[in-house]
Amino acid sequence: MARLCPLFSGSRGNCYYLGSAKKGILVDAGRSAKQIENSLLYNGLDIKNIEAIFITHEHSDHIKGLRVLASKYKIPVYASEGTISQLEYNGTLTQAFPYEIIDKSGAAVADMFIEPFRISHDCAEGYGYKINTYDDRKVAVATDLGYISKEVKNSLTGCDTIVIEANHDIGMLQNGRYPYDLKRRILSDKGHLSNMACADLLPYFTENGTTRFVLAHLSAENNIPELAYQTAVCSLSMAGIKENSDYILSVAPAENKNGSIIF
Repeated sequence: MARLCPLFSGSRGNCYYLGSAKKGILVDAGRSAKQIENSLLYNGLDIKNIEAIFITHEHSDHIKGLRVLASKYKIPVYASEGTISQLEYNGTLTQAFPYEIIDKSGAAVADMFIEPFRISHDCAEGYGYKINTYDDRKVAVATDLGYISKEVKNSLTGCDTIVIEANHDIGMLQNGRYPYDLKRRILSDKGHLSNMACADLLPYFTENGTTRFVLAHLSAENNIPELAYQTAVCSLSMAGIKENSDYILSVAPAENKNGSIIF
């Protein structure tokens, strides 16, 4: 059975495992290599079974452990052309491990097929990923979304499970201590998706076959897991969609030390 295991999620670092008990991939490597190794162990997974790392974009909370981890275990790295260029420029990519551009044609890795889709974020060329697992599940990882574009919506439609950003509560952000320029960036079409913007979309995806949602990339400063959760449940309830009957909803932990595997 395929597994989805959020290892880290949030503004302090992001990393997700997808695959089987014997082989799989990581989406992002936004904590130190040691932290990622330990988190895999906590969750019954072996770093030596990681066959590739797929990077969404070049921001530090998505690549912090990439160079050390990929170098130590010779793990191939995939990313968009724009992200590869930025990672080469900042010295993250070296000759110690293979890396290559993934385009719309996708890549077959670890008995899965991974398809990228463009996201709107203030980075060189951000990607989300749709993973077609060996047991015919479709899982999407879509975070760092300024907004849900037509391409993102089309890519997520029909997925069994969606890891989707619920970064901030707008009221908490607007009344919080962040400087004005940072607030404006987060709220822009190249920033992050709010709880409400995320929740508004969930009924549509449920009506098109999605049965599991994982709320991800929550801000430690401008969100609360229960608030993100209840905002999503309220939106789905208002559409007549019942929790634990029509869908299952969870919040990705900032750091997974409890063996929390989604499926």
